[in-house]
Order: sequence, then structure tokens, then C-alpha cells
Amino acid sequence: MASLQEPWLLENGNLKGSSKEMRHGRTAHNMSSSSLRKKSDLTLVSKVKYGMLRHLLANLQEVILGTKLSVLLPAIPLAIAAQSYGFGRPWIFALSLLGLTPLAERVSFLTEQIAYYTGPTVGGLLNATCGNATELIIAIFALWQHKIEVVKYSLLGSILSNLLLVLGTALFCGGIANLGKEQKYDSRQADVNSLLLLLALLCHMLPLLFRISGASASLAAVPTLQLSRASSIVMLVAYITYIIFQLVTHRQLFESQEDSEEDDDVISEETPVIGLASGIVWLVGMTAVVALLSEYVVGTIEDASESWGLSVSFISIILLPIVGNAAEHAGAVIFAFKNKLDISLGVALGSATQISLFVVPLCVVVAWILGIKMDLNFNLLETGALAISIITTAFTLQDGTSHYLKGLTLLLCYVVIGACFFVSKTPLNNGNVIDLGVSSEVGVIAA
Repeated sequence: MASLQEPWLLENGNLKGSSKEMRHGRTAHNMSSSSLRKKSDLTLVSKVKYGMLRHLLANLQEVILGTKLSVLLPAIPLAIAAQSYGFGRPWIFALSLLGLTPLAERVSFLTEQIAYYTGPTVGGLLNATCGNATELIIAIFALWQHKIEVVKYSLLGSILSNLLLVLGTALFCGGIANLGKEQKYDSRQADVNSLLLLLALLCHMLPLLFRISGASASLAAVPTLQLSRASSIVMLVAYITYIIFQLVTHRQLFESQEDSEEDDDVISEETPVIGLASGIVWLVGMTAVVALLSEYVVGTIEDASESWGLSVSFISIILLPIVGNAAEHAGAVIFAFKNKLDISLGVALGSATQISLFVVPLCVVVAWILGIKMDLNFNLLETGALAISIITTAFTLQDGTSHYLKGLTLLLCYVVIGACFFVSKTPLNNGNVIDLGVSSEVGVIAA
């Protein structure tokens, strides 16, 4: 494979800077996704005489066939064909959602490949920024179509699924697989993420409380929007500080999980398998396909809701995160089976923190730029579910040890919340109406 690398990046047959230090740009997100990758056999490709063709075929094999989820890739052309030929819109939604599953894993793979050439700090920043690219792209397309409630539901669902479903499944499976061992993890990372999640929760609750305590919804609308935009700026500042904390000032807290994993799962990913230019081209192409499928998902979600008899809130909060992040979630569970909870926690908590402090406020700022009035008021039911989830997770992780009962508790919380949104039939346009019965009572008294 060395023959396929640019010669100036090689030194004594090895990639320059491919020591253990180079892996510090990797995040738990990347290490989790790597568990679903498979090594490519380039024996046949290496026999091709023409160098350019050999390079192209090697890249195709590594990028397209280098994942265990490649069986889902045919869903992408099927979704495009279904859209082009006017098939049923629920089919377009389902095929697009399936196609996003391997694409999310491939985007993670490509960002990691590029990170090998950019150094640990820039690589870590790239990985942290692109860690939830799929959710961000779906949210931006939903914003563009003025489906603000879909944006809020999908991002809320990603946070809940990471905190309860992914983390709960990892702790439960890890506890069952390691009954004879006491599972331990570095609680310092969990403390940092829990603190940031509580900050995000405060920024979500204040607009809701402000709206409830206001004299009327119409009078409180503008101040609520202004408070949400100010809170979003604060959250983005907190996220930037968190990135500096993670990559520069307190890097050792987040390196411990990598330094202790000197096994094949990490060693096998020490050297890149594609070049820098190829990685950038593939990443741009994959992102374009993700954007196309995201547009299909956003455009057909209401038709799927009507056809399947499920509310848009249930599809956005439960189905979208489960299917769209299946690769990342499966990787977290696999590492939990191997008694490597630091990686599993890094995936679940890191992703939830990124969505809460980066993706959500960024959507508010983007909406502000586009002239769309999106606030941080996620409604009473949704904000309450978020608050309980964050507090429950923080209590679960406070002692640095784990067993299967903790995981089962988180999973049961997720089941109850899922059942709540399953029976909820709130129309999209009425999501922000919060009167707590006051207006109806006033009307009765006036009568």
C-alpha cells in the first residue's frame, strides 16, 4: 500500500509522523467507527499496470468496500432513482435514511484519513467538527425549508439517543459480557461532558421558562428569540473553549483512552490508506451525497409520517437518530463488549455535547442569518425529557464504575420517552404554543 502514497510523505518506507503521537488527533468517534471497517485485499489491484487506474481502483476499494456497511450502499442509487421516477415518497424517505447510515461512517473514515496529514491538533479539530456532519446537514436543509420543528426534533433525538440508547446499550452489553470484572472508566471525562451538558440544558430551559412566565405568547416571542440568540453565542463560545481544553490545555485527559488501547483495533489504523488529495475529493463527494439524501429525507418526512401512521416527532426524535447513526452506535457497543468503556463514553457523551453546544446553537445562528426565527424553546415536553436524560446520565456516571443495571436503567428511560413521543400527535405548526391551560381558563371566566 506504500506505493500508493505520495513519495514525499514517506520516510524509510513509513509515513512521516506515524508514531503514537499521530493518533492523538483521533477522537472516540473515529475509534468507534473503525470497529466497523474491514481491511481491503489489494492483491488484484496491485497487478494493474497503469498507475492512475491502479490508484483509482485502490481508492474505490478502500472507500466504497472498506466498511462492513457497504451492503447498504445500493440504497443510495435506489433513493435517487425513486426520486427521479416519482416513486412513493415514503419509499424515498426509507431508502434515503438507509443510505445515510454507511455514508455517516464513511465521512468519519475520510476525516480521519485527512487528519493523518494535518497533524494531531488540526486533525482533532477536523474530527470534532465533522463528527456529526449528517445531523448538521439534515438540520440545515430543514431550516432552508422552514421546518423548524423538524430541526428541533431531530437534534433533540440525537442527544437523547446518545445519552440513553447508545450509552445505555454500551453499559448494559459491557456489563453482561464482563460479569466477572468491575468495569471502570475515567470519570474526569464524564464530569467535563456532564458539566457542559448542564450548561446547554440551562440555555434550553431559560427561553422556555421565559415564554411560560411572560404575559402572553405574542409579547414574549421577540424577547425569547433574542435570549435564544444570545444563549447560542454563549454556547458556541463554550464549545470552542471545550475544543481548546480537549486538544491543547488538557489533552492528557482525553489521551488516556488511546494510550491504553495498544491493540489491533488501534494499531491497524496507524497509517492512512489513501492520500491527502484523494481524501479531500472523496470527502467533498460524500458530503454532497449526504446533502442530497438529507434533502430527500426532509422533503418526504411528512409523507412518511402520514403513510406509516407515525407522528413527525416520533420519526424525527426516535427513527432518524437510530438509523442515521447506527454505525457509530454499533462501534460504541463493540468497544463496551471489549471492556473499553472510555471509548464508548467518549462516543456517546462527546456526540451529545457536540450537538448540544455546537450544532443546535449553530442552527440558531444560521437561521438568524437567513432571517428565520428559530429559538431554543424546545417546548415543555421535549425540554423536560432532555432535562431528565441529562440529569440521569450525570448521576449514572459519577462514580467511575459501571454494571449492567445502570445500562438497563438508561435503556428503560429511553423506552418510556420513545413511548411518550409515539402517542404524541402534536402538529408541526403548533409545537411552540405553550399556554398551560391558562388561556382557556381565562376565556371561561370572561364568559
